[in-house]
Amino acid sequence: MEKQRNFKKFLYSNNTAGYVFSLPFIVGFLGFTLIPILVSMYYSVTDYKLGQEANFIGLQNYLDLFADERFMNSMKVTVIYVVISVPVKLAFALLVAYFLTKQRRGVTFYRSLYYVPSLIGGSVAVALVWKTIFSRRGLANAILAGLGLDKISWLGDPKTAMGILIAMSAWQFGSSMIIFAAGLKEIPTTYYEAADIDGANKFQRFVKITLPCLSPIILYNLVMQTISAFMSFTQAFVITQGGPNDSTNFYALYVYNHAFKWSNMGYASAMSWIMLIIISALTLIIFKTSKFWVFSESDS
Repeated sequence: MEKQRNFKKFLYSNNTAGYVFSLPFIVGFLGFTLIPILVSMYYSVTDYKLGQEANFIGLQNYLDLFADERFMNSMKVTVIYVVISVPVKLAFALLVAYFLTKQRRGVTFYRSLYYVPSLIGGSVAVALVWKTIFSRRGLANAILAGLGLDKISWLGDPKTAMGILIAMSAWQFGSSMIIFAAGLKEIPTTYYEAADIDGANKFQRFVKITLPCLSPIILYNLVMQTISAFMSFTQAFVITQGGPNDSTNFYALYVYNHAFKWSNMGYASAMSWIMLIIISALTLIIFKTSKFWVFSESDS
């Protein structure tokens, strides 16, 4: 009887309830995050191919990576994509957020409308739509033909193919826009009132007040969008398949090809760990340099 009472007391204790509610997360974290990470680390030092036995080869995969011209090209292509797409996306997000925080009729509707591409922009269906629009007989060339201009091989030229992927990324600025809009609303109006008294124009108020006050949010969006851009996969996989001439062969796409197309799981695992190191180092650099441009209330 005493044991039964103790069991019921344990069962209905706060700690037990916490363990029960956190169990799905714990199982998911172990099964889909921690264990795959450890397995990937092991495979990265083996010659493992899907369906075959893994043999330990040490750091050979990592050494082979830097002798792989296609690997180096994928890094170059990805860096170009990140350097261009992230600032363009954030600039559009901030500009739209700035206008949508003004008191105008239908602002809430337009915020929702601009956010929709971020909800569906990473899907295969939307990528197929973009591929159709910029195909040889797509809408883009139909518009050019209607204007009396020559058709363009949008997906057949390395420069325009990359431009299309960057444009698609910039089109998905909704999530950053919502965060910027929330930050803009938190800026005290007294700052702008004081600037008006001093005779500052709109551009001066934007540069001297809006940007410094938004700098912590800019930092957050910059880090999140940079990480997301480095992991871009769907656009290149569906629209260009890495072409033409590997000009859109993003890092994540090259990892996918080695892992599931060519069954080089050990080599792909090594590539994944290199990407983790690159993203971690870049994130650290951004945080270290943020002290020179991120404004906080304690600095004032």
